[in-house]
Amino acid sequence: MFDIGFLELLLLGVVGLLVLGPERLPKAARTLGLWIGKIKRTVSGMQREISAQLEAEELRQKLDEQQKKLDDSVNQVKRGVEGIAEPERPARGEAGSGETPARATPEQRLDDALARAREGADTAPDASPEPSSADKDAPER
Repeated sequence: MFDIGFLELLLLGVVGLLVLGPERLPKAARTLGLWIGKIKRTVSGMQREISAQLEAEELRQKLDEQQKKLDDSVNQVKRGVEGIAEPERPARGEAGSGETPARATPEQRLDDALARAREGADTAPDASPEPSSADKDAPER
C-alpha cells in the first residue's frame, strides 16, 4: 500500500509526541488504529462482494450457454421426430384410428410418436422382460 519505512514512522511518532503531548498521543494512536481497521474491513468487504458478483455473472453466462445448447438439442430432436411422424400422417380431414390429425401441434405429434414407439417396444417378442418372483407373487389387477 504505502511505502513507509522505519525512519518515516519514527519521524511521525516524534512529530505526534511534540504536537499532541505525552498524555493525548496514546489515545490518538488508538483512535487512528481503529479507523485504519475499519477502513481495511470495509475495503476487504467490498473486494469480497465484487468477486462474488463477478463469479455470479460468470455462472450466469455459463448457465445461459448451457440453456442455449439444451434448447438447440431439444429443437433438433423435435425436428427429427416431426420428420419421422410426417410420412405417417393421414390425408387431410381423415383422423384414422389413433392417428395424429394433420393439424396437430408438434407436442401432440411428439407424444403420439413416443406412444407408437412404446407400443412397438411392448409388442416386440424380445422386448418384454421376464416377470420377477415379486411380480409372480403379486395379485393380478
